[in-house]
Amino acid sequence: MKRVHITTGLIWKFYLALLLTASTAAFAKQEGSLDSGLVNPGYEEKPDWFKVSFLDLYDDIAEAATNNRRVMLFFYQDGCPYCKKLLEDNFGQRAIAEKTQKYFDVIAVNIWGDRELTLGDKTMTEKQFAELLKVQYTPTLTLFNEKNQIVYRANGYYPPDKFVSMIDFIGQKKETQQTYQEYLEQHPIKQKSSGQLHTDISTVKSSNLQSAVTPDKHLLVMFEQARCAACDELHNDILKRKESIEQLERFDVKVLDMWSNDAVTAPDGIERTIRNWVKDLNVSYAPTLVFFDSEGKEIFRIDAYLKSFHTQSVMDYVASDAYKTEANFQRYIDGRAAKLRAQGIVVDLMK
Repeated sequence: MKRVHITTGLIWKFYLALLLTASTAAFAKQEGSLDSGLVNPGYEEKPDWFKVSFLDLYDDIAEAATNNRRVMLFFYQDGCPYCKKLLEDNFGQRAIAEKTQKYFDVIAVNIWGDRELTLGDKTMTEKQFAELLKVQYTPTLTLFNEKNQIVYRANGYYPPDKFVSMIDFIGQKKETQQTYQEYLEQHPIKQKSSGQLHTDISTVKSSNLQSAVTPDKHLLVMFEQARCAACDELHNDILKRKESIEQLERFDVKVLDMWSNDAVTAPDGIERTIRNWVKDLNVSYAPTLVFFDSEGKEIFRIDAYLKSFHTQSVMDYVASDAYKTEANFQRYIDGRAAKLRAQGIVVDLMK
């Protein structure tokens, strides 16, 4: 029988292989991808080109920089239809997937996860990190520069055309030269739309929005643009539904053209052009819905693509003052959906 001479080096190679296998298995089990009995409801497989990270964020950023890339954190949760939409409709397109890989190392972070994440000299769980960053929507994408700074944050799902615009801007490091608003003005997103600004739902006629801030109703300011397919869908479908109309009646509403040079007095009492106010608020998505309290302070916003149920839920979250007692919108919306289903109401997140 042939004898095998086992060297110290061979032992270490064998040990390393076992360690890597165990680590990969543990990660996969936690993510719910190995054993069907361990898969969480609604789990979606991530693309195999996502980076398998030990979640030492600063190390990940430094490593990406050596390859002339940046880090994109993909905050998700199982059962999230918008996360699935990002994975299928965006990353499912070869051109978008290749462009994303060219510019970014993408790392998935479960907003309810217990994996340990290192941030400099601090360690915390994924869910603690999501809470620290006040992640309210999934997916939320945070894009970092080489100085460990978040240079862009997408709070929700961006359709493919908007997503590509964003990754071009940050991937090519154009934020060092201009604002994203300026970039969008020079590189408008081509989309089929009505070309109409939907101002018919405005209940506030004055340009003095400070006068519209009252204890009786919260103020909702909708920043839109004429050429905007998502704005058309919002006004022609979502806001025409009975449940949406009931929620909308709980607010004083003002629709503004985000590119306008008309003067407006903001809820904080400062007069400036709408365009400059948009810049100050860091609004970069159309439509963006910003909710203000009775003191003129921002409460919450929608600045990504949402369907009816989530739009209605945000309005209810603000109008009912639930935001004062439940800081986590995801918990609130889960509870709201459960209550509606208990009443026999069908809840479809994507209609």
